Amino acid sequence: MRTWIFVVLSLMSVLGVARAQNDEQDLAKQLANPIASLISVPLQLNYDEGFGLGDEGSIWRLNIQPVIPFSLSEEWNLISRTILPVIDQDDFPFEGDSETGIGDVVQSLFFSPKEPAGRGWIWGAGPVFLVPTASDDVLGAEQWGIGPTAVVLRQTGPWTYGALVNHLESFAGEDDRADVSLTLLQPFLSYITETKTTFTLNSESTYDWEVEQWSVPINFMVNQMVRIGNQPLQVGVGARYWADAPASGPEGWGFRFQLTFLFPK
Repeated sequence: MRTWIFVVLSLMSVLGVARAQNDEQDLAKQLANPIASLISVPLQLNYDEGFGLGDEGSIWRLNIQPVIPFSLSEEWNLISRTILPVIDQDDFPFEGDSETGIGDVVQSLFFSPKEPAGRGWIWGAGPVFLVPTASDDVLGAEQWGIGPTAVVLRQTGPWTYGALVNHLESFAGEDDRADVSLTLLQPFLSYITETKTTFTLNSESTYDWEVEQWSVPINFMVNQMVRIGNQPLQVGVGARYWADAPASGPEGWGFRFQLTFLFPK
C-alpha cells in the first residue's frame, strides 16, 4: 500500500510540474502577443545617452505599461494599453539642466477578434491618444493628440512575428509649443525556448513629420519566466543601438531592464 501511495504522489507531483511548465509556456507566448487577453503590468526601465547639442545629456525613463483586456462580446475583445513614463534627465535639453517627473501618457485601445483570422493571423485596431500629463513643460509636448493604431501578428510554434503601427496628430494644446505629428513603426520577432526564455528583436522607429526626422532604435531583449510563490513574473534585460536620431537625440548604445507582473484569469 505504501508503494502505491508513493507512486500516486510521485505521479501527481510530476503532473503538477508539467502543468506549471505548460502554464508558464502559455504565459510567455501570450506576453509575446501585444493584444493577448491577459492582464499584465510591465515596468520597463530604459537608459540612453548622447542627448543635446553637446552630446552630454542622458535620460532614464521608466515606462509603466499596464495592459488590461475587456470582453465586449463572444467574438470581440477590447485591449487597453497605457504608457506612463517617469523620466529623470540630466544635461538636457541644455548642459546643466536636469529634471525628474512624469511625462505624457500614450493610451491605445485595440478592438480585436477573440479568434485568429485565416492562417492564424491575429489583429487589432483602434484609436491612440496623447494626454499632456507631464509634470514639467520640458518633459512633455503640452499637446493633446489623437490618431489610429493597429497591430498584426502571427504565432507559429515558438515564433511570434508581426508589427504595430500608430500615428499621433495634435489637435489642441499650448500655442507656443510645436505641433505633434508622429508615426510609430514597431516590427517585432520573438522566439520562446522550452525553458520559457524569450529572445526578442524589434525596433520602435518614430518619424517626426514636423522636422522630417527618423528616430530608429534597434532593441534586443532576453526575457525569462519565473515564479515568486504563486505570482508569475517575466524578467528581462537587453541592449539597444540608435541607428538614426535627430541631432539633439540619443546616440550609440543604451540598455533596457524589464519586470512584468502577470495576472492570468
